[in-house]
Amino acid sequence: MTPSAAGPPFQDQFLATAEAVAEARPEVDLAMAREVFLEAATLLHDGLVLDGLDEHDASAVVAGLCVDLVAADPRRAVRARAQATRDDPGDVHDPEGMWAAYLTAAELFQL
Repeated sequence: MTPSAAGPPFQDQFLATAEAVAEARPEVDLAMAREVFLEAATLLHDGLVLDGLDEHDASAVVAGLCVDLVAADPRRAVRARAQATRDDPGDVHDPEGMWAAYLTAAELFQL
């Protein structure tokens, strides 16, 4: 995975999630949501969470995190997704690596 000169990889996906959440929930401040999700992208990048995963699996982890981080209980959602990925990997290439990435992200995000 190569970092973008404009910011961490997948920042666009995280920022799109922030915008969708702010649009769907009027009580959410867009600027704050963007800041939080940009920080999430930065932590994933700086923490090397996605290193070792191919583009397909890294994208799947980010997509999952974007859903889980806005769940009513993000901690439970991320950990459940990690276990589900390990138990029934579907078309992922490295289920153990993705499982580890989800759990590492949960720790980094203090979930």
